[in-house]
Amino acid sequence: MLETIIDFSRYSSVKIGAPLKVSVLESDDEISQEHQIIGLANNLLIAPSVKNLALLGKNYDYICDQGEWVEVGGAANASKIFNYFRANDLEGLEFLGQLPGTLGALVKMNAGMKEFEIKNVLESACINNQWLEKEALGLGYRSSGFSGVVLRARFKKTHGFREGVLKACQSMRKSHPKLPNFGSCFKNPPNDYAGRLLEGVGLRGYCLKRVGFAKEHANFLVNLGGAEFEEALDLIELAKARVLQEYGIHLEEEVKILR
Repeated sequence: MLETIIDFSRYSSVKIGAPLKVSVLESDDEISQEHQIIGLANNLLIAPSVKNLALLGKNYDYICDQGEWVEVGGAANASKIFNYFRANDLEGLEFLGQLPGTLGALVKMNAGMKEFEIKNVLESACINNQWLEKEALGLGYRSSGFSGVVLRARFKKTHGFREGVLKACQSMRKSHPKLPNFGSCFKNPPNDYAGRLLEGVGLRGYCLKRVGFAKEHANFLVNLGGAEFEEALDLIELAKARVLQEYGIHLEEEVKILR
């Protein structure tokens, strides 16, 4: 098994982290339950002491037409998947043109924008070398009910790429900040919006040391320059405490914290 060193202050989308050892997995028999898969580290906050990090190698970076469905490897990135679906006039994943991440992470968190999400198109996924139908994965709002590594997945083929959906998703992205971030920091609670709650407790544009919540959108934690893990964690905990005190609502992180 190949190992490499990744500097997460450069690699992750939020540009927070330390140089850490990462295993590169190229075959199914190298996968274990202990591995914490990082993908492209777009929605991760990674502690400097974390162990058992891994990513899927080039053998998992593929897209294959299998007749009734399209099979996608766990390391294929969102842009590659989006371009394939668009080039082949397939509908359902238009929103991937505006999202980062690899297939594994997209399935694991049921990624999406508004009502457009992975589970609408997913047929099945191979988890730790076992194929499971969509219904067995427990996919919900930015969540799933399975443990293990997504090695590959199959999507249904429906012709008719929707340019209107793509434009709607592009419009949603206009409010996103330019500073390093990991996308939405918190999940929206039922019948409300995390951004509204954070703004309501004075956190839009708020800074704590070298991190802050963006002026453009309160639910985006941004790295102001050279931020470290504990600074981001402190701001997340501060936000949860303020919202709980003011509204009685427990915010749940959308960002995955590895420690």
